[in-house]
Amino acid sequence: MPGIVLRVGKRGEIYTKKKMREKVGLKPGGRVYATILGRKIILEVLPTLDEVLKEDKVARLTPEEAEQMSEQAQREAGIWIER
Repeated sequence: MPGIVLRVGKRGEIYTKKKMREKVGLKPGGRVYATILGRKIILEVLPTLDEVLKEDKVARLTPEEAEQMSEQAQREAGIWIER
């Protein structure tokens, strides 16, 4: 989508176009992460809690695998105490 000129309200609100919001999935009440880069304001739409929970990013480990990973991380950090 090409860039467009937006309007800034009296209190500093930035009015976006409906097509822009739809394209990035921004809904009323949604949240964005804002960063400043020089004279630019970069907005990134944050996922909702429902969207995060739908993603399959949970590790599936047995307790033994989790223990092995913990021991390895402690060894690499130099804090492992041999039993």
